[in-house]
Amino acid sequence: MTPSLLHRLGQALRVRRSAAGYSQEGFADHIGMHRTYYSAIERGEKNLQLDTLHKVCVGLGCKPWEVLQEADNYE
Repeated sequence: MTPSLLHRLGQALRVRRSAAGYSQEGFADHIGMHRTYYSAIERGEKNLQLDTLHKVCVGLGCKPWEVLQEADNYE
C-alpha cells in the first residue's frame, strides 16, 4: 500500500530537516512553530495549509514544489 501524500510529504520534510542539521525541536523553534505541531507534520498527521508549508520551506531554504516533488517519489 502506498503511503498517503501527507505521510510522504512528512518524510520529505524530515529528510531535508535532518540534512540541514536540525532536531525537530530546534527546527520548530527556528520557524516559530510548536514542536508537537511540527512533529505531527513529519508524521503525516496534519493536513497542511499552503501558508504553513511555505513557512516550513522558507525555514529549510527550499521551494514548496521541490518538497512536493520529492514526496511524490517516496512510496
